[in-house]
Amino acid sequence: MKLTPTSTVWMDGEFVAWDEAQVHVLTPSLHYGWGVYEGIRAYDTVSGPAVFRLRDHLQRLHDSARVYLMDPGWSVDDLTEACLELLRRTGLESGYLRPIVYLGYGSMGVAPALDSTRVAIAAWPWGSYLGESADQEGCRLMVSSWQRNGIHAVPPLAKATGAYVNSALAKVGAVRAGYDDALMLTSTGHVAEASAANIFAVRDDVLITPPISDNILPGLTRDTVITLARDQGLTVKEQSLTRSELYVADEAFLTGTAAEIVPVASVDDRPLAAGGCGPITKQLRDVFHDVVRGRVPTYQHWLEIA
Repeated sequence: MKLTPTSTVWMDGEFVAWDEAQVHVLTPSLHYGWGVYEGIRAYDTVSGPAVFRLRDHLQRLHDSARVYLMDPGWSVDDLTEACLELLRRTGLESGYLRPIVYLGYGSMGVAPALDSTRVAIAAWPWGSYLGESADQEGCRLMVSSWQRNGIHAVPPLAKATGAYVNSALAKVGAVRAGYDDALMLTSTGHVAEASAANIFAVRDDVLITPPISDNILPGLTRDTVITLARDQGLTVKEQSLTRSELYVADEAFLTGTAAEIVPVASVDDRPLAAGGCGPITKQLRDVFHDVVRGRVPTYQHWLEIA
C-alpha cells in the first residue's frame, strides 16, 4: 500500500518533519536486518481516535528487543504517550502506527554494536490490507514453497525486521502467481501462518488455529479473536493444522493488525465450503469491528484514547 505522508515523525523523543525523518545509509540495521518493530492500528471512535491494544503492542516491542539484545531506552509508558501525542499532532482520526527499534550509525559488521539503539514512530492513513475484494469475497491463498522461519534459524516469536524477508519472499511469489497471499509451512509440514497474518480454520463450529510451537508470531489480533470467540461461546483449539485440513474446512480466515479479519475463499485453488465469508467468520468480524470502535463497553480497556 502506497504511503501517504503525515506532518511529523517521533524520533528519539523529538518530533521531526516527515521528510526529515532520516537515518544514515550505513546504519547497520539496513545492512543486517537487526531491528524490531510493531504495527498498530488506531480507530475512529465516538470518544476520538483510539489505539487498539497499544500497551500490549509496545510490550511485545520490548520483548522482541530483548530477544535481539537491544534496550529501547524508553519504557512502555514513554512510548505509549509518544504514540498518542503523535496521533494528536498528525490529526489522524484513524490510521496505522509503526514503532521501530534499530541501530544507529557508527559501526559495521555481522556482529553489530548493540549500544547505539534508536527508536522512531511514524503514523499514516491505512485502508484495506488485502483489498476490498478480499475483504468482501474472501482471499485466495497458496501454500508457499518457502518454509516459515524455524526456532533454530530466526526466532519467530520476535517481530524482527530482517526476519520478514522470509515473509516477503512468500508474499511476492504468491502475488506474482495471481494469489492474494501465501501460507507458509513448518519443517514438519504443518501450517504456520500467512506472510503477515495468523490463520484460523472452522470445522463443525470449532475454531482451530496453529499453536505458538508451530513457528508463528503470536499475533495480538489472534489473541483478540480467541478471547472474543470464547466469550461468544465458541470452542477454540490451538493445535497443528495440515494444508489438507484447510482444504476441507467449513471456513477459514486470516487475522492481523493490518489485515484485521479477512475471510479465506480458497487454498491452493480448493474453494472452502463457505465460499467466502462464512457465518462464524462474519460473527467474529462484526464483533471485532464493534470492539475496536469502542462500541462494546466490556472491551474498553483495550483502547487508548488519543
